[in-house]
Amino acid sequence: MNEQNEQPIEDVVEDSLTEIEDQAEEIARLTAERDEFRDKFMRALADAENSRKRADKDRRDAEQYGGSRLARDLLPVHDALTRALNAVGEEQRAAAKALIEGVELTLRELSNVFGKHGITVITPEPGDRFDPTWHEAMFEAAVPGTKAGEIIQVMDNGFRLHDRLLRPAKVGVSSTPAN
Repeated sequence: MNEQNEQPIEDVVEDSLTEIEDQAEEIARLTAERDEFRDKFMRALADAENSRKRADKDRRDAEQYGGSRLARDLLPVHDALTRALNAVGEEQRAAAKALIEGVELTLRELSNVFGKHGITVITPEPGDRFDPTWHEAMFEAAVPGTKAGEIIQVMDNGFRLHDRLLRPAKVGVSSTPAN
């Protein structure tokens, strides 16, 4: 063998160790880079899943509550038809039977449309307990024979769309102190 081409064994070992250290550093760098990309991928995957869930919720809300402005605009029509029917006396009912039946049919059809779209009427009765979730107190009065917090008068019914309040029922509430 030619001695000029040969390196001392220490140099060969040192070169090999240096090369192994360089490869180990490269492996460590690539592992860290892989872990970083995996973390970014997992975050992106979680963001995509959250976006999908949010879009599903927004779509469901739009389906259920998208017509709430129109529904709110129709509530006075329901109120007017109800008041008209409540104001009719027996004499007027006999004189304008067809007209009254038409108003009743119109109110019934409006109620059917409301029901079809998840709108329900909140109809408190005198004696019911006042619930600020569904009722709006228009006044308080001390009325004998009632308890504080009882509804004593109903001015307007309320309405809700599925589980959301469209308009609270307008009521008068007793303020009679407890004995």
